[in-house]
Amino acid sequence: MQPTTPKAFSAEQMSWYEQACAHLDAKRLQKLLFELSDIHSPTGATRAASQYMVDYLGRVGFSADYQSLTDISGNVAARRQGSGGGASVMLYAPIDTHLEADGSEHLLTGSAPEADMQPRARQVDDWVFGLGASNPKGMIATLTEVATALIEAEVPLRGDLLMGIADGGMPVDISARQHAGMSNGVLHLLNRGMYPDFAIIMKPWNWVYHEEPGMAWFKLRVHGTLGYAGVGRDVPGFRSSVVPAATVIQELERWIIDYAERNTSGVIKPHGWIAGVRGGDVERPAFPSAITELFFDVRVNPRTSPADVRAQFASFVEGLRRQRPELVLSWDMYGSVPGGSTDPQNWIIQSCKRGWEHIERRPHGTPDLLGGQTDGAALRRYGVPTARIGWPWPAQGAPLPVAEGLGGMGATYIPDLLPCARKILYALVDTLTRSRAELGLEEHGHG
Repeated sequence: MQPTTPKAFSAEQMSWYEQACAHLDAKRLQKLLFELSDIHSPTGATRAASQYMVDYLGRVGFSADYQSLTDISGNVAARRQGSGGGASVMLYAPIDTHLEADGSEHLLTGSAPEADMQPRARQVDDWVFGLGASNPKGMIATLTEVATALIEAEVPLRGDLLMGIADGGMPVDISARQHAGMSNGVLHLLNRGMYPDFAIIMKPWNWVYHEEPGMAWFKLRVHGTLGYAGVGRDVPGFRSSVVPAATVIQELERWIIDYAERNTSGVIKPHGWIAGVRGGDVERPAFPSAITELFFDVRVNPRTSPADVRAQFASFVEGLRRQRPELVLSWDMYGSVPGGSTDPQNWIIQSCKRGWEHIERRPHGTPDLLGGQTDGAALRRYGVPTARIGWPWPAQGAPLPVAEGLGGMGATYIPDLLPCARKILYALVDTLTRSRAELGLEEHGHG
């Protein structure tokens, strides 16, 4: 990674920045986060949460609108207009949670009694708990507080400050809700008047990223014949699909690990995991299933297309067939989302890195390799230069029990968010108080 490009603040800009930082209010941020986390908003059903944010942003000084997606879901499109001659910057976050948390997901989540797995919020001291209280609602609350502080400090903005909040940000495909997910909301937002010059998204980890991976979803089927528990293993014509699937799982796991290593480049390591195994009928345990299906997600490096990943997987399956001719296999790729990248020398990447270095008091350097997918990939694919900036995650020392692993992404320690807020404020003052020419945005269309 090249060193961050220096661009000093003027004395006036530093004064504006310090005034804006002084207006950051941790208690106000926490109150917003608690109230937003207390509004359940699973993918495809975000109307109440989005309308809450439209009202909130309207009160703090934005012109804010609700963009309907369906009867039960929609986006937030808000704008604070500058004086003119500057660039527009969109602060972006999704608003949907990755779980329904309604008891229907027991196999996916386990019993899920922990505080971060509940659709209702709780507060303990400087902590907020509840489904999505960290990701995505901690991001929404922090970005909103950043914008509020900038407005209250009366920083003279030349460019427009946008707040984009969308449904469909989770890597899911909810067929019962018009296939919500896989960045459907942010694309709707961009196509309907919210296309900015630059975007900043806030996501876990304490780095600035200029690129993010996409996704490739596969189903791999092991075929056998319908069986019966009351016969021996030597019955003519019977072939289990379930027992051979155990072998296929081990081979597939090795391929996924190797795939991630072979496709690592830039700041992306495209991890993947087998998500589940499906087959048979729990009401008919006497009849072994004729088909056992494995399904999984591998991430797609921005320099690799989903079509190329499909070809890599096809090669794996053919090799497995040659190695084990007794296996009868079929497969499909049923989800494909390309990754996205912004030139690391682009203004918004460099500005966010300057903000990061201003707070961290050290060079940014090379970040940890990234495998997480967000709407940032979609923004970049649509041509919006986008910086991802974050905070240390997960929060440590929670006073209530939280789920192990990914869990409900819903345990937030408010002081952890404030350094990131100051970094983003730095980039906003750095960008929104300059002319388009200073930002490298040339005017076109004049004879």
